[in-house]
Amino acid sequence: MAGDLLDQSVGSARGTVSLPDQPRSPWWELGRRLLAALAILLGTVMLVYVDRAAYVDNNDLPGRAVGLIDAFYYSTVTLSTTGYGDIAPVEPHARLLNAFIITPARIAFLVLLIGTTLEVLATQGREMFRVARWRKNMGDHVVIVGYGTKGRSAVETLVNNGYDRDNIVVVDSSPLAKTDANNDGLTVIPGDATRRSTLRTAGVGRASQVIITTDRDDSNVLATLTVRQLNPDAWIVSSVREQENAPLMKQSGANSVITSSDAVGRLLGLSSLSPMLGSVMEDLLTYGEGLEVAERDLLVSEVGQQPQSLPDQVIAVVRDEKVYRYFDPVVTQLSRGDRLIVVRPAKELPWAPRPGTHDEDFAADEED
Repeated sequence: MAGDLLDQSVGSARGTVSLPDQPRSPWWELGRRLLAALAILLGTVMLVYVDRAAYVDNNDLPGRAVGLIDAFYYSTVTLSTTGYGDIAPVEPHARLLNAFIITPARIAFLVLLIGTTLEVLATQGREMFRVARWRKNMGDHVVIVGYGTKGRSAVETLVNNGYDRDNIVVVDSSPLAKTDANNDGLTVIPGDATRRSTLRTAGVGRASQVIITTDRDDSNVLATLTVRQLNPDAWIVSSVREQENAPLMKQSGANSVITSSDAVGRLLGLSSLSPMLGSVMEDLLTYGEGLEVAERDLLVSEVGQQPQSLPDQVIAVVRDEKVYRYFDPVVTQLSRGDRLIVVRPAKELPWAPRPGTHDEDFAADEED
């Protein structure tokens, strides 16, 4: 019995057809439904005119037949529920036609004409209100230029580290990327990221960070130049496919440049020479499992200690906006205000508690 039910559910699932939505302009939808309402009106006019002998106009002279204009007038006031009563059906079959054909047509007419108009206007107004509210509240956000594989991975990393999706804006001209980003709960600005108007719409001038990840180095360079002109203070991270373009990207204003082809090539080479080393490097780049590379604040209890003596594996120290390797003599002893680049378990473990998760005091807070 259970097997039969399972087979039926699987069969019904296999028989389900899910077609993609076809987005259309609300004005196109309004025009289409207005044409349908006009078709109902004209159909009613023809029905009344063909059967005009069964109608009487109380305002006309006795014996005068209902004409085409009278049929149009009667259909208009009937479908709009005005109903002045000067023209009325007098034959039994005409009254039946009014009850079973014209009355349903009246309902359909009102739904199409009035309901659709209100729906379109309400949708447009609601969308304008949402956009205005978004523009007012947007600031110190992250702009992702390009929502391909690299852009999606960057967003996933930000979200997994506690960043709110509402503070991430995607810029991409691809309709497919727009659909994917919207489905992921992100705001999308469709357009060319090398144009000032597109970047202004995305609020680049008020963004705290901009990540540029298109598939073309020339587009990345031009987008970086434009972003830097619009926002001299934003932290710009850009990707390039070829290492030879990295210096040009730096000169264009990027704070950090990631060479995708070289990074993949090095990982492939390490995996070939030492499969175990390659797996460790892949683990460091994968979020949520095994090991992770992270930046954290210095705790009060860690001030004055050596980087090698901390529970986390410290690989670098950030001091005065400069990065020092853990073995550099400048950071032999940790000082207030330092930040640590560490390798640590991706999840807090009983035998390796993550600093900063047990109500410890941060050195930066103590200093303030």
